[in-house]
Formats: sequence, structure tokens, C-alpha cells
Amino acid sequence: MGRFIIRRLIGAVLVVLAVSVVTFAVFQITPILTGSKNSVAYLYVGRIADPAQVEAVAHKLGIDRPYTEQYLTYMKGIVTGRDLTDGTGTDHCDAPCFGYSYRLHSDVTDLLADRFTVTLSLVVGASLIWLFMGVTIGVISALRRGTVFDRATMGFALMGVSLPVYFTAALLLLAFSYGMPFSFLPNVHFVPFSENPGLWAQNLLLPWISLSLLFAALYARLTRANMLETMSEDYIRTARAKGLRRRTVVTRHGMRAALTPIVTIFGMDVSLLLGGAILTETAFNFPGLGKLALDAINQKDLPVIMGVTILAAVFIVVANVVVDVLYATVDPRVRLQ
Repeated sequence: MGRFIIRRLIGAVLVVLAVSVVTFAVFQITPILTGSKNSVAYLYVGRIADPAQVEAVAHKLGIDRPYTEQYLTYMKGIVTGRDLTDGTGTDHCDAPCFGYSYRLHSDVTDLLADRFTVTLSLVVGASLIWLFMGVTIGVISALRRGTVFDRATMGFALMGVSLPVYFTAALLLLAFSYGMPFSFLPNVHFVPFSENPGLWAQNLLLPWISLSLLFAALYARLTRANMLETMSEDYIRTARAKGLRRRTVVTRHGMRAALTPIVTIFGMDVSLLLGGAILTETAFNFPGLGKLALDAINQKDLPVIMGVTILAAVFIVVANVVVDVLYATVDPRVRLQ
């Protein structure tokens, strides 16, 4: 198991490095190749600025240096920190940082840390809801195939998959926040958990429901299909023939095999949303990573875009490592592959 984990960790580091190279090339080299020499600097000073001012900004940003030096400086800053203004001393980060946003006049790492708490609160609550709802509905529907419950829940799942997140969010806000027909959740906004845990949960209730409906529907359909396939296997019939109780057959044999793919999907879904639940955060105006990335794209704030992209890649890679380890724990044959 130790060697298996080490191999996965080495692979994860290599993937993150590859993503960082591609991200740096896209957001630093491409604008220069498709525009003028200092096209990135023009984003900060404007197209009609004095050329001397553009050169000064380009030097301050470090984009007049060789590409390899720019990349190594950027990666060094992520690991150890660096002077963010090329020696001027006005913006210095001793701790690891993703650069400096001259649009927002703030360290990108501080921006990511502040927004991550919002996204984490949203994703953790929603993921627990959709995992419990989806798996429970899927298992019961499979065990009661063809019944009214099965048809009703699968109809609900189809509706949940069909409705976009922003439409569900608008309906929830209209029904429970804007006074039609209820208004017991007025002025939905993010409240930090440390300030008031009660208000934190109350204001996150509608975003949790809006985000979890789509995934709960998907998980219900997938769990039902996996359970139906698993319960028809020969070893399930053998377990029944041995006289094992129905509950034992379902929980120890059926669910363990049927829910194994859910581990992979759950890890990927959570990691992707941790990189930014853009639609949900925008619909409820929550200042999370997704909202930060959207605003950065609109403002062409390249350091923030690069920081969010690399952070999202780290989440996905870490989730894959965790899923691989869980797979190896459940099924020892995975270690040999």
C-alpha cells in the first residue's frame, strides 16, 4: 500500500506541474504571441497609454524577462513567496503566494483563501445532501423496481437532471426569499461560520438545495442502475441460496459492489465544485471561488485566473489520489494494476 500511495503522489505532482506549465503558457505567452510585445501590460494601463509607461508596467510585472525565468519565478513564489513588484518593496509576500492582483490591489493567495471558505461551506453541505438523497433513493428504487415509489422517484430524478441550477435557484429565491408565497429566508447572503453558525446554515440552505438537486438526481439514477445490475449477479443468488438474510445480502454484498463507482464520481464532483461552483455562487451572489474567477475573467485579471485554475487542478488531482487509495482499500487487485 505504501508504494502504491507513493506512486500516486508522484504522478499527482507531475500532473500539477504540467497543468502549471500549460496555464502559464496560455495566460502569459499566448497574449504576447497574438498581440504586441507588452499586450499583458496594456491590460493594466490601457491601449492609449504612453509607451514608456507600458514598458515600466511590463518591467514591474516581470513580463519583459525570458519565459523560463518568468515561470520559475512564479512557481518559486507559490512555494516560498517572493517580492511581487520586482524589488520595489511595496508589495511583498514572505509566505507562498500566487502573485498580486493589480486590478483588486491584493495578494491573490489572500483572495483565494477568503473566497475558498465560502465555496467550501457551499460544497460540503450540498455534497452531503446529494450523496445521502441520491444513494438512498437509488437503493430503495432498485429494491422496489416497478413500484409506484420507483416510478415517482425516477420521475423526480429526471426533473432534477433537466432543471438547470440557475433556474432552480431563481425558483427557490422567489418562493422562500422574495415573499411568494413564503419569505422565512429573506436577504440570503453568506455569513461566516465563526460569526454565527445558525445564520451560516440558514443562509446556505437554499444554495445547498439548489446545488444538491441536480447531483442527487444523477446519483439516484446511477445508484439504481448499479444496484439492479449487481443484484442480478450469480454471487448474489448464491448468497441468497445459502440462507443469508436479505439485509445482509443487500448491505454486505450488493451495496458494496454497486456503490464503488459512486466513490469515483463523488470525488470528482466535489473536487470540481471546490474549484468554483460558478452558477450557484452567481445566482445567490455568494463571494466564492467561482464568482472570483468569473469577475477575474470579465476584468482580465490574469494572476487571479491563473491562481484559481491551478488551485482547481490541485483539488482534482488530490481527489483522484484519494479515490485511488480508497479503491485500493476496497479492492486489493487495484494495487497490482
